[in-house]
Amino acid sequence: MTPIQTSSIEKIARIQWLELQKQLLYLQKNSKFYKQLFKVHAIDVSEIKTEADLKRIPVTTKEDLQQFNEDFLCVPSEDVIDYVTTSGTLGNPVNFLLNEADLERLAINEMQSFKIAGILKGDKVQITTTLDRRFIAGMAYFLGLRKLGAGIIRTGSGLPHLQWDSIERFKPNYLVAVPSFLLKMIEYAVSNGIDYKKSSIKAAICIGEPLRDQNFELNALGRKITELWDIELFSTYASTEMATAFTECEHHTGNHIQPELVYTEVLDEAGNPVKIGEIGELVVTTLQVQTMPLLRFATGDMVSYINEICKCGRNTMRLSPVLGRKKQHIKYKGTSLYPQHIIDVIVEFNTISNFVVIVQKDETEMDLLLVKISNSLSELEQEQLNQHFQTRLHVIPKIEMVSDTEINSLKNPTGSRKPVLFLDLRG
Repeated sequence: MTPIQTSSIEKIARIQWLELQKQLLYLQKNSKFYKQLFKVHAIDVSEIKTEADLKRIPVTTKEDLQQFNEDFLCVPSEDVIDYVTTSGTLGNPVNFLLNEADLERLAINEMQSFKIAGILKGDKVQITTTLDRRFIAGMAYFLGLRKLGAGIIRTGSGLPHLQWDSIERFKPNYLVAVPSFLLKMIEYAVSNGIDYKKSSIKAAICIGEPLRDQNFELNALGRKITELWDIELFSTYASTEMATAFTECEHHTGNHIQPELVYTEVLDEAGNPVKIGEIGELVVTTLQVQTMPLLRFATGDMVSYINEICKCGRNTMRLSPVLGRKKQHIKYKGTSLYPQHIIDVIVEFNTISNFVVIVQKDETEMDLLLVKISNSLSELEQEQLNQHFQTRLHVIPKIEMVSDTEINSLKNPTGSRKPVLFLDLRG
């Protein structure tokens, strides 16, 4: 682990603040967007010396990125090497550009991320996510593993036959995978007589879907995977905009921050820091980024945090799993919910294999919660499902049984790089 990760909280804070001040000066000099922001709000970045001062700077929103995308560019266009886009989960994808220094930073970020999860030079890692389609993550994994010196098998997304053929050929001990795809790999192995429990795989670095709850226990999806396949699951959290990964260590008590690469805040509705353990919106400032750095970027993700030494020896802040997106908050029959609450309950109810969760407005402009499932449930099973929702969430959504074809068309909208389990149709 790097020296900063085991430093005192006070020393980590000092190093972060120095990096933040460097980034402020860089933005003042090079960013058209932030120059204008500082001018409008009469901000002299040299006077930003405390967290209280930092609060004078308004947060940057996803809408800002969409509307003024080119104004965030801080280097000459001829210096740009890689062009990627965000996933567009909550709107149109946003362009993101990287120069040589940013690609090197991305490699360092992922190398350190894999080290946090325990991967070493000499390990072999199979990447089951796409390296194309303007997707930053697959490329980041490749660059990080290459810098680490680990062996890399680039199978890409889908194709369970190719995944198992590669495991048999090259004997990787780690997978990088979306958790729900691990279930598809297990299903394929069972259907094709593959003794997956005796494979070389010992752990999976999981992306894109939460594996744990707010108490860091495996959620329904995580439990379902490990009950079928005795491998260790590591959660990660990242986004294109942050260009930084937050990763679990072997103790699985939160995703470690890399403090020299990102400055983090967790804020309440009024923009004030929440206390340890309380839920707020994650706001990040990317450090050491040259091409499109972001200052106080509101991610929209709701998390809590821990700021105490971990059993692994790292003294870095740790983030909880993402509870949901700020904009995805649901108020249903007086109960506050996030999509993951509903998804966990459905996954726990083992008989449902294919589903999508939809929220929309009813005729009185109240949130209406609908779950479409492909199973044809008996009256008894429907009653059991309703009781399960009532016990776990204290409310029962409307359940609608439809075809697999309809669900798959909803889950895989045109242009999406990953299945969508939650659709917000509230306008």
